Order: sequence, then structure tokens, then C-alpha cells
Amino acid sequence: MNAIKLNFINRSNDMNNSNVVIFQQNVAENFDELAVAWKVIQNCGRLDNHPFLYSMNFQVSASDSYGNYTPQLTAYDGQAFDMFKSTSGDILQLSTTPATSPYQVEVRNELSLGAINASCFRDGKLLAVKTGLAPGQKAVFEFRPRIYIGVVSQVEEGDIMNSAIISQVNTEINLLGITSADIVMTGGGPGTSSTEFSFALENINKG
Repeated sequence: MNAIKLNFINRSNDMNNSNVVIFQQNVAENFDELAVAWKVIQNCGRLDNHPFLYSMNFQVSASDSYGNYTPQLTAYDGQAFDMFKSTSGDILQLSTTPATSPYQVEVRNELSLGAINASCFRDGKLLAVKTGLAPGQKAVFEFRPRIYIGVVSQVEEGDIMNSAIISQVNTEINLLGITSADIVMTGGGPGTSSTEFSFALENINKG
């Protein structure tokens, strides 16, 4: 299975055209680490649905202090990638030395000069980033098959969210063993009758 088919359905009473954000936590880092808005669902009206994929693999890329960005390379657990200076310039390449943990992916700065930023992408969208890696330092990435989903305002895909925004998102969805499912949003509504938004999986298919 290369990807989980997910389908967001808005069954809420929301009249404010709220944005729904989905992100993951890099569990290799401190949980206080900032998270990236991987997916933001916008303008999804009541009873509308929004299908999307959650690929099992992710890609890594790096950028150097000169503003150059490497291609995105598919990464598998246990692999490590080195950013080094070749005869053509700075490049990112799969390392012959694996990551310290078989469950993690590492991006190492093997340049003699200059800091790099290491980024992860899932389905072409920014998933996580580690900035300011000095020569000899590395970024470590590990993602469990879990997503966090919630209603937020003024967040766009690729934005780095601070802890105040992240604290508004308190629904964790475990995708382990699932091949497809609906994510149904309920709650909301006008005035005093308004309830909190909630998210639940329905029509779950397991592999």
C-alpha cells in the first residue's frame, strides 16, 4: 500500500467558513517543536467533501546559505542523506552510513562552511523543517501514522505554526492499518447553541 485514501466531510453547523488544518509531529524532536501546516482545507461548505491522499513515503530536501534548493529525494526509515560540496556545487545524496535509528531519517550537513535547512515533504507539501543546521549537525525526522486535525484561522499550507495555534488542535487520528476512511467534522454553529468542533473516522477500510 503506497497511500491511504482519506475523505474529509463537513457535517458541521459552521457558518464562518472555517479553515481546517492537518499536520504531523516529528516525534524524533521535542514535542514542543513547531509544526508545519501540511494541509489546509478551505472553502469546504456544509456537506461538501474533500478527498486527499496520505502517502506512506515522504521526501527530504535541503537548502544552503546561497539560496539553493536540492531536489526532493524519497526517504525510507533508517536512511541518511548528506549535504556536501561536490565539483558541481552543494548537493544532497543518500549516505552509505545509515541513520542511527532504523525508524528515523537523517539529513546531515557535511559542508565545511554554511548552515543548511532540512525539509520533509509528503505528497508534495511541506511536512516538517529544521533550520540553521551548522556543519557537522543533522536533522532527525520520524513520523508515526498519525495526523492532527483542527479548526484554525489565518493559517496557510506550509506555514510554521506556533504553540498557541497548535494548542487549538486537540484531535489526533491514528491511521495505522487503515487503507481508506472518511474524516467527518461535526459541531460548530451560531450563537449560544454552538458546540466544539469534533472529528471522527467513519467508513474505515483496513488492509
